[in-house]
Amino acid sequence: MPKENPFTTGSSEHFPGFPDVTAALTAAETSRITARGLWAADGTVDPGAVRLGQTLANALLSETTDGTDTATALLPAELAAIVEEVRGLALPAYHRIEGAAESEGSAENVRLSAFSLRQLGPGPHPLVVVPAGWTPFGWPLFLWSYLVLARKGYHVLAYTPRGLGIPGLPSTSSGFVDVAGPHDWADGSAVIDFAVDRFAPGVIGFMGESYGSGISQLVAAHDDRVAAVVALSTWGNLATSLYDHDTRHLAAVKALLALTGGPVESKFDEANQAILADFQADRNLDAVVEWGLKRAPESYLSLTNEKGTPTFFSNTWHESLFAVNQTLETFNGLDVPKRLNMWIGDHAAPEGPALIGPPAVRGETNLPMAEAYAWLDHHLRGERNGVEDWPQVCNQVMFSYVTEPVLDPETGEPTGENRIVVPARRETSPGWSEVTGSTEVFGLTGDGAAGTDGRLVPTGDPGAEETGWRRAFLAGVDTEATAMDAIMKTGQAEWQGNPKIYDTRKIDRRHAVAWTTEPFVSRDGEDGVGRRVRGIPRLRLTVRSTATSASLYAHLLDVAEDGTARIISHEPLNVYGLTPDQDTTVTWKLQAAAYDIPSGNRLMLVVDSKDPLYGDASVTWTQTVIGSPQGEPSRLELPLG
Repeated sequence: MPKENPFTTGSSEHFPGFPDVTAALTAAETSRITARGLWAADGTVDPGAVRLGQTLANALLSETTDGTDTATALLPAELAAIVEEVRGLALPAYHRIEGAAESEGSAENVRLSAFSLRQLGPGPHPLVVVPAGWTPFGWPLFLWSYLVLARKGYHVLAYTPRGLGIPGLPSTSSGFVDVAGPHDWADGSAVIDFAVDRFAPGVIGFMGESYGSGISQLVAAHDDRVAAVVALSTWGNLATSLYDHDTRHLAAVKALLALTGGPVESKFDEANQAILADFQADRNLDAVVEWGLKRAPESYLSLTNEKGTPTFFSNTWHESLFAVNQTLETFNGLDVPKRLNMWIGDHAAPEGPALIGPPAVRGETNLPMAEAYAWLDHHLRGERNGVEDWPQVCNQVMFSYVTEPVLDPETGEPTGENRIVVPARRETSPGWSEVTGSTEVFGLTGDGAAGTDGRLVPTGDPGAEETGWRRAFLAGVDTEATAMDAIMKTGQAEWQGNPKIYDTRKIDRRHAVAWTTEPFVSRDGEDGVGRRVRGIPRLRLTVRSTATSASLYAHLLDVAEDGTARIISHEPLNVYGLTPDQDTTVTWKLQAAAYDIPSGNRLMLVVDSKDPLYGDASVTWTQTVIGSPQGEPSRLELPLG
């Protein structure tokens, strides 16, 4: 029976604007695609990544006629050879797997679009199930990673979670998006049932990126048959990913809704539509939190711990969809063999290139994915590959890489971009609690005329616990102190060696207040490093407002002598129920960081009231006042390694 190939016809013929999978890919194009990574400049999926994945799917599922395989011929020679190698090892197939019913009493079950590579050699073989990420394109996007797994000897079964995808695309699954809810857990078990019947695997693991990573954790918590999990760019608590410190992460939800493959009305059932509408309208947030907790792997830690499922986490310091602290909470609650890798950048920037295609430069290794595969090899194949000796935590130190300018090949002039020539340093730790060795406390001062900065003074120095002062700014207006320029875009540039540069002189002090340290000097044994920030900073401020609510968006910056800066951490806090002209003291945690502030640089704390990432509680042109009353002086607690 011939294999079913839904990609025989180029997608662009039926879906205008889609990449054409009937045109040949050159080696140079493939390298450019993988070098760019997963995201386009506007935060959508890069069309080249889509084209590469769909072209690979077409090549694998095509039939050879008269010794000529036109689909494989569309690939560069090296990539075509790998496809042929995998065809000799495993049988590719396209499936529509029956998932759980859409609702209780429904006569029709959801059909999940899926792709498999079944090993041809004598088994049993281990199986890796890959739920696709939250994109309109489903399982083809990461097809390169299935080839990697098949070459290692795994059966592979990838599928698109229910509801995701553009209607009519062969990689789209039917039903409504359940946002990693109970229907998705049941679908994961149905996929396992299908795999057990078709492949008779010896052992089963799940590997997912983003949405697929959360589903992987949740399926593993509820199904005893999952023996290991790899969760990339993952979340632990969906509730606090969306809403934390009384602040809605609006830009994240907006970005996700744009990537389902259709309008909200056609992609979500009425109950989930109501939740999303409440979130965006800033109402019924208790129900939104309850909804998110039901979909949080953290809520089922007891199940995961009881099963002892080895779990591998990978995340980024400046993650814009699933901020790092909530992932840390879940990781710390796991009592199983576990590993946490933290990387520079934002969502899927580290692992994305190696999920979509081969290295852009021959011989390069993508460490985020190499270590993910090593985790599977150890826990599913029994390889003694060093994983058994890994410390629980490995942190990449932000911007500790060495870069050089990229030159225009025609003019020889710098393009303004950099390339990494020496990778960033990584540090291991037995666990997260050992990452922070000590804490340095800085008092905030009220000195300085209007529009100038106060000081951050180490505890014990004169003026460190200064109280009785007030500093004011006009709320509701954004400043240059933003967390990032755009979701995914800024962090992807960080990963590639181009962190955002802030000009602290352009931060409008009418709408923000700032404090800075004296230039740091190296301590014993810390040549060239003024402070080694390691862990979760904590901030205490006293606030009053002429309105009944206020937003406090804190940013920690590493400031060079010329006033330019790079961001270390940030975190928003919305404060409600204020009584005008009365003080309220608040304390909150900023996002975790691993950052070396160079000797000679200063630490700057900036507090303003608005950021495009978040829903704010400030009232435009009202006055927010920061103070430091006796008994509760304003202070910054800086974790050090």
